[in-house]
Amino acid sequence: MKLSVYHTPELTPLDNLPECAVVIDVLRATTTIATALNAGAEAVQTFSEIDKLIDVSDRWLPEKRLRAGERGGSQVEGFDLGNSPLDCTPETVADKRLFLTTTNGTRALQRVENSTTVITSAMVNRQATVRYLLDTKPETIGLVGSGWQGGYSLEDTVCAGAIAHSLLAANAITVGNDEVIAAIALYTQWQDNLLELFRQASHGQRLLRLNCEEDLKYCAETDILDVLPIQKEPSVLVKFS
Repeated sequence: MKLSVYHTPELTPLDNLPECAVVIDVLRATTTIATALNAGAEAVQTFSEIDKLIDVSDRWLPEKRLRAGERGGSQVEGFDLGNSPLDCTPETVADKRLFLTTTNGTRALQRVENSTTVITSAMVNRQATVRYLLDTKPETIGLVGSGWQGGYSLEDTVCAGAIAHSLLAANAITVGNDEVIAAIALYTQWQDNLLELFRQASHGQRLLRLNCEEDLKYCAETDILDVLPIQKEPSVLVKFS
C-alpha cells in the first residue's frame, strides 16, 4: 500500500485520486460523524451549502431527521444541533439521519467523493481505521486533512500521523510523500499530550473561545470508538459492517 498525506482538500490531486481516501477533520466533523453512527444514527449526509441541506432534509419526516451544522464553530441558526460530538447521544440520534454541514470537513468529503472507497477518521476511531486498511489493503491511500478554510491544521495532521505510524509499524505501507514523515514526527512528539496540542492549534483556540473545552477533551481521546464511517453514496456515510 502506498500512503500519502494531503494537508488540505485543495492539495489532494483530482487527476490521481487515491483508491481509498481517508477524510480527517478531528475538530470536529469526523469525530462527530463517528460518534453519531456509533450512537445509532441511520446515516450522516453531508453538505457544503446550508440551503441545499435544508432542501434535501425537507423531504424527510421531521421525526427521522436532525439538521446539524456550524459556521465558524458556532451552531447554524435554526438547526437542531451544532457540530459537537457530545450532542450525539443515542437518545438524540438513534435511527435518525444527521444532515450535517461544516466549515471544512464537508468540503474535504466532496473533494474525494469519486475515490473507489471513502472513509472518515479521527482520533476517537483511529484503530478502527487502521484495522480496515490492513484488512482491505488498497493499492493507494490518501489521508486527507480538512484544514481550516484552505489552510494547514495541526489536529488533522497529527491524526494522519497516528494512522500512518501504526501502518508503518506493521510494515504495511510505502511512503508516498514527505508529508507522511512529517505527520508521523508530529504524532510521535505529541502522542502523550494531544489535548495540549489541540489547545495550541488555531482551531482549538477558536473552540476554546466558544467555550468548547469539553469538545476538545473528547476529540483528543484515542481509540474509544470501534466504528468506521464509510461512504455509501456521494455525501452519505454509514457504519461499516
